[in-house]
Amino acid sequence: MTETQQYYEGVGRRKEATARARLYTGGSGKVLINDRELEAYFGRDLDRMAIKSPLALTGAEALYNVSVHVNGGGSTGQSIAARMAVARALLKVDPEFRTALKAAGFLSRDAREKERKKPGLKRARKAPTYTKR
Repeated sequence: MTETQQYYEGVGRRKEATARARLYTGGSGKVLINDRELEAYFGRDLDRMAIKSPLALTGAEALYNVSVHVNGGGSTGQSIAARMAVARALLKVDPEFRTALKAAGFLSRDAREKERKKPGLKRARKAPTYTKR
């Protein structure tokens, strides 16, 4: 993507993942994640579909080239963060997309985080096996 092109930007987060998406006008529907093709970056179909779903919902799949920079978290967290970033960028393109994107849940931040480990436990809630003797 050239720097002289006009673009719309959005930021999305999920767990430890952060994504910054740019929608470049006059595109052909090409999606790049961290300067790699979508298929090369995300191996699972579910993760690929998550990123394209806001574009499909608004009918803007072939209108924009999408460039996403993600870091932190796992693959699913990154894909959901990227989905939110693309949805927020679409809002800047046309604020009338808000009702459809909000109804689909693409604008809501999933606030669940990993619970901290407690003393005496193996994980956040898993206790060691009880032995009588």
